[in-house]
Amino acid sequence: MGMSEKYAHLRPSTRPFADEDAASRIRRIRTDRWIGYARAEAVLAALEDLLSFPKRLRMPNLLLVGPTNNGKTMIVEKFRRTHLAAGGEPAEGPALIPVLKVQMPSGPDEGRFFGAILDALGMPFGARDRIAAKQDAAVRLMRATKVQLLVIDELHNLLSGTALQQRRLLNVLRWLGNELQIPLVGVGTAEALRAIRSDEQLANRFEPWPLPLWTDDKEYRRLLTTLEAVLPLRKPSHLTDPAMAARILSAAEGVLGEVIAIVIRAAVKAVETGVETISPRMIEGAGFIRPSERRRVAI
Repeated sequence: MGMSEKYAHLRPSTRPFADEDAASRIRRIRTDRWIGYARAEAVLAALEDLLSFPKRLRMPNLLLVGPTNNGKTMIVEKFRRTHLAAGGEPAEGPALIPVLKVQMPSGPDEGRFFGAILDALGMPFGARDRIAAKQDAAVRLMRATKVQLLVIDELHNLLSGTALQQRRLLNVLRWLGNELQIPLVGVGTAEALRAIRSDEQLANRFEPWPLPLWTDDKEYRRLLTTLEAVLPLRKPSHLTDPAMAARILSAAEGVLGEVIAIVIRAAVKAVETGVETISPRMIEGAGFIRPSERRRVAI
């Protein structure tokens, strides 16, 4: 029988890998991959819109809000990689960075925030440099590298500062957007939304895009179908069977990153044991601690 009937449960591009040995298939299973789903594609489209928005005094912003490990960073990373300077390196002068991604430092103040920007631009700075100097350097470099959109990940870290630091940082965000006339994309938990809403002018500019926990619906079943089709197991696993789907979702507590981690761990086991299909028992026995229990242990 031909390859196509043999591995009908796999995507055509994945089928050739199913004949590889166990070690290389396990490596493939564990490699990070982009798993597209409707909500993620919608956010990517919204980010594309922002990127091509004509410069004006008040640029629109976007706030990607959701629980930890629910796919936020994965989406902005995908977007950033899509826009790595497409035109190749310019002959001289700085490289172009259309999408700049920084992390809001914890215990944040303006100096640390501009430090994080300089860091992301590959420009180390002295810890003792004055804030004004860092601010100048950050803005100058962002102009030179033609940053068109700034992503601020872990925006909820803003709340770990004092009330005064929070006010000042929110002012800095507003100022930066106006000064460079670029859209800002905030990424964080529901706390981030609270931080932005405490500043009336910013609240009007940031459009919230929630990435809620997953429930057992069509969209979730489609996600499982996609996962099953890209993992090179030789036999189908029927992840969308109601009992199986429910078991995965409950172990993952509705968190996207956990759904993917559980399925990947079980797939590795399926290859190691030679069973070549994910059984409900493997989901339970994937050496998996639920996110809530893990948080309890951490505390």
